[in-house]
Amino acid sequence: MNIRFYNGKVLTMADGYDILEKELWVQGNKITYIGEKVDSDITWDEEIDLGGNLLMPGFKNAHTHTAMTFLRSNADDYPLHQWLTEHIFPREAQLNGDDVYWLSILGIMEYLTSGITANFDMYFPEDKIVKASVDTGFRTVLCGALNNFVSSIENMEYSYLKYNDEKYKGLISYMLGFHAEYTTSEELLKNIAELAKKYKAPVWTHNSETRSEVEDCIERYGKSPTKLFDELGIYDFGGGGYHCVYLNEEDMEIFKEKNLYVVTNPSSNIKLASGIAPIEKFVEKGIPVGIGTDGPASNNALDMFREMFLVSGLTKVNNMNAAILDGNEVLKMATVNSAHAMGLKNCDVLSEGKLADLIVIDLNRPNMRPINNISKNIVYSGSKENIKLTMVDGKILYRDGKFNIGFDENEIYDKAQEIAERIK
Repeated sequence: MNIRFYNGKVLTMADGYDILEKELWVQGNKITYIGEKVDSDITWDEEIDLGGNLLMPGFKNAHTHTAMTFLRSNADDYPLHQWLTEHIFPREAQLNGDDVYWLSILGIMEYLTSGITANFDMYFPEDKIVKASVDTGFRTVLCGALNNFVSSIENMEYSYLKYNDEKYKGLISYMLGFHAEYTTSEELLKNIAELAKKYKAPVWTHNSETRSEVEDCIERYGKSPTKLFDELGIYDFGGGGYHCVYLNEEDMEIFKEKNLYVVTNPSSNIKLASGIAPIEKFVEKGIPVGIGTDGPASNNALDMFREMFLVSGLTKVNNMNAAILDGNEVLKMATVNSAHAMGLKNCDVLSEGKLADLIVIDLNRPNMRPINNISKNIVYSGSKENIKLTMVDGKILYRDGKFNIGFDENEIYDKAQEIAERIK
């Protein structure tokens, strides 16, 4: 499809936060032009009058468990370990592969309504997640969920090779990952380090999400999870950690030295009373921070606007300093930083030659007026009602409340309800 966007504003995120009065052209799955109106002999499939609205890069959900949509509001108001062991794991054991397919599509629909154009999905079985993403046209980076109970080192290597293949045309990619230190034996951790070394590959995991997680690791190994992973060689080729609420100073130095990313998940962390990540310290030390929603069982929404506001608000109140974190830095976390954490440097910003993963922000809504500072308005007053259009890989998947994903939305809702009722 060749699509011309005109009569609007563009926030490229490529070089600061300036708002441009430009046109943007998409040919196939790439952005081919950003600039003033010029004559062209291109045959347009569609010319979209933005009506003064804003084009910007799509948000990247840098940590989630998409198919856990079936557990939304099913096991609430418990602390993390009780929530996991008594409620989540037993229900997950009842899932089958087809369940994960339909539940993933439901999550993808919610991503699209929030302007999310890619997710970093740690769930299983991977083939059903891949099929859901490919069938809907959504971009997914798979993260290995290896632990003592799920998968094996051989299976993870197989997935690493299979899902980084060009046949998926860039919609699917894969990174090495494991659930957490407390669910993964030392022997398995050593095997993961060897696999990372073999492919010079980054590794991702839940890291220091709760105080008890860190304390228990110190009791087992005499060191924090981060130091353990570092000494084993798991982080020798990059990657990072999800949550990272209780990183100590030594942990942060390791993150900085190894060029690791932190992905923060504020809604999940406060709902499970896990704590507030020290975002200001990460920024001060130059540790890049991305943002994820976590899964719909612990959040319970897949809403990047809520996450951005909480990253900002919690950091400010936790330090009693309203100036400690700039709103534009938070917007960068939700777009550029998250994209880079996920290895998606070809769709991180709006620029000629980049993949066309973009969104249209509706500025003609009460919460966006008057227009004083658009980028900060997105962080501080934006909401899902401002997502007018979501495009992934050059295809419009969501526009004006309607989905273009090859499925009737009511079919997806009915399938998800059937699954939830069976497992409940």
